[in-house]
Amino acid sequence: MGRGIALSVAASTLFALMSAYTKWLAPLDGLDIFAWRMVWTLPGALLLVAVRNRWPQLCALVAKLAGNVRLLAGFAVSATLLGLQLWIFLWAPLHGRALEVSLGYFLLPLVMVLIGRFHYHERLDALQWAGVAAAAIGVAHELIVTQAFAWPTLVVMLGYPPYFLLRRRLDADPLVAFAVEIMLIAPFALITLAARGSFAVVAGAPLLSMVLLPGLGALSTIALASYLRASRYLPLALFGILGYVEPVLLVGVAVLLLGEPFSADKLGTYGPIWLAVALTAVHSGRLLMHERAQRRAAPMSEHHASAEHEVGAAEIERIE
Repeated sequence: MGRGIALSVAASTLFALMSAYTKWLAPLDGLDIFAWRMVWTLPGALLLVAVRNRWPQLCALVAKLAGNVRLLAGFAVSATLLGLQLWIFLWAPLHGRALEVSLGYFLLPLVMVLIGRFHYHERLDALQWAGVAAAAIGVAHELIVTQAFAWPTLVVMLGYPPYFLLRRRLDADPLVAFAVEIMLIAPFALITLAARGSFAVVAGAPLLSMVLLPGLGALSTIALASYLRASRYLPLALFGILGYVEPVLLVGVAVLLLGEPFSADKLGTYGPIWLAVALTAVHSGRLLMHERAQRRAAPMSEHHASAEHEVGAAEIERIE
């Protein structure tokens, strides 16, 4: 669980940095950046597969997809859902919609927690329920003030949960499944770049082609692989609650680095949600301390059992 929490926080930090990174990729627009991200993420994903010794699993899954139309359709749907989220994440900061997307990421953990509770029947403790309640207050304030959610908010909030549910149903190694999804997206990304003349634009900008775009691919690969790995280590409810870390960072990036306005009435929405983040941090800290205590206790109990066995053996030998 400690590894899962660390991976989730690391992924959230990298995703937030990626939002600001897009500003360095001018004159490319959101669709071009998304397509280049997919092209450069593919070699990174395959390299991770090699480093983690997952080539046999990848080859086996690709062979299985070739002979199983239903499984191939499932991965095609998961790749489409993932591609939509990756596109809007890069499109939003270039069009002044980063705060709307960050609100979607604030609401996503709430949806994930509720799915974990009512679909998977995961139990929530008092701190988790308090976090859900605080987030719900922020959501209610946003609805009262705006009367609706912006469409980028809805795409994030309602688009990711089906993806994670489908991912669990496909039941494949997260890194291998991620590589397959990128393999399915990459051909469409190449077609998009060719149709939009993006190859010519990048060819005339050495910094873009040799440094910034490969860097985007590396950042994307590490962040996504960490995020998907964390989803396998953690209960869905805890994984959802930890998702609050990313939108907090995204708001900071949007306001401090991208210059988007943050009015006082936003505090009614973000204040309770930030409280939910604080409660999440306390809950995660308690889980880590409990896990470490169990690890320390395990060797002691094993030693105690071994000592009892030795005493018992000696007693039997004395009686004999």
